Amino acid sequence: MKKYYLIFVLLMVPVVNQAQTVTETEYEFFPNDLTIHPFTANQLEPRLGFIFKMNSNQLWMNIGNSMDLIRIKHDGKIFSIGADLFTWTLLKKEDNFHFPVDAVDYMFGINLGFKTSVHNYSFGGRVRLSHISAHFVDGHFDGVLDQWKDGMNPQVYSREFVELIGFYKFYNLRVYVGGTYLFHVDPAGIGRANLQTGVEYFMKDLISYRLSPYIAADGKMRTRDNKRNFALNIGFKFGKIEGKGLRLYYQYYNGFDINGEYYNLRREYSALGINLDL
Repeated sequence: MKKYYLIFVLLMVPVVNQAQTVTETEYEFFPNDLTIHPFTANQLEPRLGFIFKMNSNQLWMNIGNSMDLIRIKHDGKIFSIGADLFTWTLLKKEDNFHFPVDAVDYMFGINLGFKTSVHNYSFGGRVRLSHISAHFVDGHFDGVLDQWKDGMNPQVYSREFVELIGFYKFYNLRVYVGGTYLFHVDPAGIGRANLQTGVEYFMKDLISYRLSPYIAADGKMRTRDNKRNFALNIGFKFGKIEGKGLRLYYQYYNGFDINGEYYNLRREYSALGINLDL
């Protein structure tokens, strides 16, 4: 009996070890990539680059990053806790290579991510708790006339919000839906909730050095007054699709101004962009 018991124990050792491996929880601090890759056409995502408005003297300089602080893997599921910190700055081109700053917005907050993969598809979601504030800068001030340009004085613009976006990905096609709720906002008349949906597709590794054409679209609708924003993004990415690289793209936008000091003005424009994906 003891002999059979010993044989049974020896046979079970690799099975137990395998079970422990499957259910083992792994912790990774400050990983090199993001659990939830930024949604390409969404305007409120980390960017590091420039967007040049066509047929205009305006451009945006975007400086920002998101990073996972801790990633937890358990039984095929991935959870993450991260932080966001970025700005988008409106500049105006003038002679002698001058780019006065007209307006700048700041956003910072924390995020929670979840993702799981099965065969060729994955799904998950991201929750963000964030703050945005907006400001006019000296480029919006007319020193000769000693007044703010266009008759627009600085106003208090601040919002704190929670955002939830869920996604489904099949190969390199990703669709997502979600919503945002502003639990504090100035001015008070801004609608507090909006719905969002989007889609993006990357053609993987068109040539050997990781050139991936892509197309992405994003739409938002404020539930209070049905005001809508739409963004279309078409371009190429050099590098890993969900990793570091360089993107060159065309952007079409129709909606309310992304800079908070102009929040009530509707814009429609085409632009060319360059971005470093971190």
